[in-house]
Amino acid sequence: MTELAEAPAEGRDGAVTRIPHWIGGKRVDGTSGRSGPVYNPATGTQSGAVDLASVEEIDAAVRNAAEAWETWRTVSLAKRAELFFRIRELFHAHREDLAKLLTAEHGKVLSDAMGEVARGLEVIEYACGIPTLIKGEFSEQASTGIDVYSIRQPLGVVAGITPFNFPAMVPMWMWAPAVACGNCFLLKPSEKDPSASLLTAELLKEAGLPDGVFNVVHGDKVAVDALLEHPGVAAVSFVGSTPIARYIYETGTKHGKRIQALGGAKNHMIVLPDADVEMAADAAVSAGYGSAGERCMAVSVLVAVGDVADPLVEAIKQRLPKVKVGDGMQPDSEMGPLVTREHRDKVASYIASGSDQGAKIVADGRETAPDGDGFFLGVSLLDNVTTEMDAYRDEIFGPVLSVVRAASYDEAIGLVNDNPYGNGVALFTRDGGVARQFQFDVAAGMVGINVPIPVPVAYYSFGGWKASLFGDSHAYGPESIHFYTRGKVVTSRWPDPATSKVDLGFPQTR
Repeated sequence: MTELAEAPAEGRDGAVTRIPHWIGGKRVDGTSGRSGPVYNPATGTQSGAVDLASVEEIDAAVRNAAEAWETWRTVSLAKRAELFFRIRELFHAHREDLAKLLTAEHGKVLSDAMGEVARGLEVIEYACGIPTLIKGEFSEQASTGIDVYSIRQPLGVVAGITPFNFPAMVPMWMWAPAVACGNCFLLKPSEKDPSASLLTAELLKEAGLPDGVFNVVHGDKVAVDALLEHPGVAAVSFVGSTPIARYIYETGTKHGKRIQALGGAKNHMIVLPDADVEMAADAAVSAGYGSAGERCMAVSVLVAVGDVADPLVEAIKQRLPKVKVGDGMQPDSEMGPLVTREHRDKVASYIASGSDQGAKIVADGRETAPDGDGFFLGVSLLDNVTTEMDAYRDEIFGPVLSVVRAASYDEAIGLVNDNPYGNGVALFTRDGGVARQFQFDVAAGMVGINVPIPVPVAYYSFGGWKASLFGDSHAYGPESIHFYTRGKVVTSRWPDPATSKVDLGFPQTR
């Protein structure tokens, strides 16, 4: 039975838990001499110190995974599917253990962390169908006596570089399809909340995944560059900010790797005059402040069209005092702290700059944050925001909702299509014809119709357009199967030796 990883200890005689790597089926202490602090955002106290890998440690992990791949790639699809059913059951049984680690290091409330694990489990469930997902095609008698068929084979050693905001779910988006396809996987999680990755590794080992198939290497830019440049890494998946996504894509492809890099977002929620104001207000509060706004599908811009603006802003304002901000472990908390003190302060700066640049502060989260040393910020609402303001142009990644007023549908959709990001967008309306036209017109990868956060189910793929995606492959779903495999076409003939002859002409198919 796996000995479960516990949330990093704090406050016990100043104890700080060391967080090592996971290589070859076991915990491995780092040897670089470098580490990074891990905090409990609700208290502001350091709870852990995560080892940061050197180039040499990355190389050792890649070589270990490459050795494991020689055996793992030969495991039958039937055995892989059987293993993934065990993985699914084990992760389901320990979903609360994972969620508590997320709350302890990220800060999100426990119910939100449980939801994160549940959405990640959906991708594990999808991977259980790998025998069907990876099927090729067969054409009998393509030419006289010749059959042609296609197969998909794993790439080898692949890596995932994941963000702080979903320490369990986003890695599941990557390792589940990658491993099911027959690859060996190296996870480089965020150094801000790394402990969930170790519990993931322990659960995979308990389920029966062979040593070396799944590895965890913690680190900063040194580790990232080592993965991007290592000749033994065939592909890299990334989720994070747009500047880093661009860097990952450009550096990785320069070194001959297949790259899937999902970047930032500025998600708009358009509310038309015919929309149900109460439902739209509920959706805006949920999508704008859930997980403290630290998610790439959060609604950060509310576009109020025509005369719906005043009643909509008022309806949202009435809901904000009811949002309970506090320690994520407390059952009555609805929104937890931000992940670090520095990030909290940066998010708060957009409230000040919004006011300085002409926006109206309807609700100021700096004034409603809980007392104490935690990295808290209350919910903020800015009205009369314009496209020139920093609060509109930048991805804030915090509990700040900006209201932009538009005179018409055309003006509203122009805001979305002119924005450099194209991750997600939502439209609230009662008009089916307008909704159908909207999904045709809008330039974004994920569209919600009266759904504020349109994250696709596991059997579709997740990803945006424009500066929200670098590379041509979205995450999980069918596109992940193609990303983590490469196609091969086989042309075969089993002729009578008596009919064999030399033919220097171009191969004929008739």
